[in-house]
Parts: sequence; C-alpha cells; structure tokens
Amino acid sequence: MCSVGLGLGRKTPSTQQVLLELGKRGPGFECSGTEEKKVVGMTKRAENPQVHRGQYHPGECKALQRVAILIPHRNREKHLVYLLEHLHPFLQRQQLEYGIYIIHQAGSKKFNRAKLLNVGYLEALKDENWDCFVFHDVDLVPENDLNLYKCEDQPKHLVVGRNSTGYRLRYSGYFGGVTALSREQFFKVNGFSNNYWGWGGEDDDLRLRVELHRMKIIRPTPEVGKYTMIFHTRDIGNEVNMERVKLLHQVSRVWKTDGLSSCAYKLLSVDYNPLYINITVDFWSGP
Repeated sequence: MCSVGLGLGRKTPSTQQVLLELGKRGPGFECSGTEEKKVVGMTKRAENPQVHRGQYHPGECKALQRVAILIPHRNREKHLVYLLEHLHPFLQRQQLEYGIYIIHQAGSKKFNRAKLLNVGYLEALKDENWDCFVFHDVDLVPENDLNLYKCEDQPKHLVVGRNSTGYRLRYSGYFGGVTALSREQFFKVNGFSNNYWGWGGEDDDLRLRVELHRMKIIRPTPEVGKYTMIFHTRDIGNEVNMERVKLLHQVSRVWKTDGLSSCAYKLLSVDYNPLYINITVDFWSGP
C-alpha cells in the first residue's frame, strides 16, 4: 500500500510566481474553444512520463484510493494549462492513483458548473470505478502538499483560505472551490442541482444536501488548506445567478429529483489526451 505523504515536502509556487508565470505567456495566449486541444497540449508531457491517457498509477505501491479530479471548464485555457502543470506533480508526490477529467461546456448558453460536475461524475464512472471525486475549480492552485486529495468518512472541503481572501474562509459554511466526496457520498445526496445557470449558489446547495443527510463537512487546518487563486474578470456567460436564493430555499423539497438522477446532456466527445481526459457536452438539448 502507498504511504500517503512519503513524497511530500514541496510547496506550490507563491501568488507572485503564479502571476509572473502567467504574464510570461503574454496576452496572445488566450484562445477560443476551437483551439483548446492545441493550447492545453502545451502542458509538458516530458515532465509526467508516467501519466497515460490522463491517468497515473504509483509505480512502487498500491494506492489506498482511486481518485478522479473533475474540472469544469469553458474559455479558461490559460488557467487550465497552469493548473495542470502544477496539479500533476502535486498529486504524484501524494502517491495517489488518479485521473484528471476536464468537462468542457460547448455552446453559448450560460455556464453551469454544477451540471458539468454531475456529467464528470457520470462519465468518469464509465471509465473506472473511482473511489473518490475531487471537484476542482480551474483557477485554484493548492499551495501545500499536506492538503491530501483523498476522501474521508465525511465530505471534505479543501479550500480553507486563499490569497484573494487573506487566506481566511470566505464565509461560515463555505463549501466551494475544491471539495472531495466519495463515490457513495455524492450518490447519496444525488449530486449537484442541475438548475444553477451562471455564477453562485450551487456550492451552498451541495452543502445543504450534505447537511440534510446528517453528514458533517471536515476541513484541513488553515495552514494546510491554502490556495492561490488566479485572478480574472467575470466570464461572459457566467454572470451572477439572480435565482440562486430562491433555488436554495427549495433544496429540501427537490434534492431527490434534481441532480444525478435528472442530469440530461448531449455528449459531443470524449478525448483521451496524454495528461487529461476531455469531455465536451452541450446543454441545449437532451442526450
């Protein structure tokens, strides 16, 4: 069995290093969805020779858990490349058996982070019987190797603090950014709601689902649960969801019928790239 922590000790680059590195790429690094594969392909394959078709298996031991990292995405290639460059070595130092899934929303409909993560869970389980799912925003980079990307007997919130909030919890009950739930925990709450179009509310909805099932959210210590947020302006198509408060008041009534059990989507493609699996979906129509 792998001894989690054996390869730990390094820290992810500081905020200043992140901004400096992104600045080196220059404004011309931004691209459209049609160029996505070309840009993300710039991530250095040579530095991750043991990653094959988006998955990594520790060479000298058997991992205790099989972990799927799910990253919702649209038009954020610069952030995605930077995250992948640092996430692969971070996970390998933790001696995890893992796969990275990028779930890309095609089309111009408002962004739906929660529904993309439901899709990621459903599609990833067609590949492997993953034990643990880490739901990961594309603009958050972990700073401490001791922040273990594995599931526990209760749902885990990994972002205790980030540079943009002075490394303090955003608010009491915050459950967004990066979370880890086991396969059974996520299934038990019927996943995320599919009805949060635009920014905000879906992470609070998931927290309420967890609490309705009498589960307790756990977190690492503030020193361990630190992240660098890559600053950006609000994306077009991801405007603030003005319906979020109304939706949150309905959680106890609708969670059984709104979630994994009702997640309709059109699967456009599944591409197995060297360092990640890219799942592209359309939400304009059903499957």
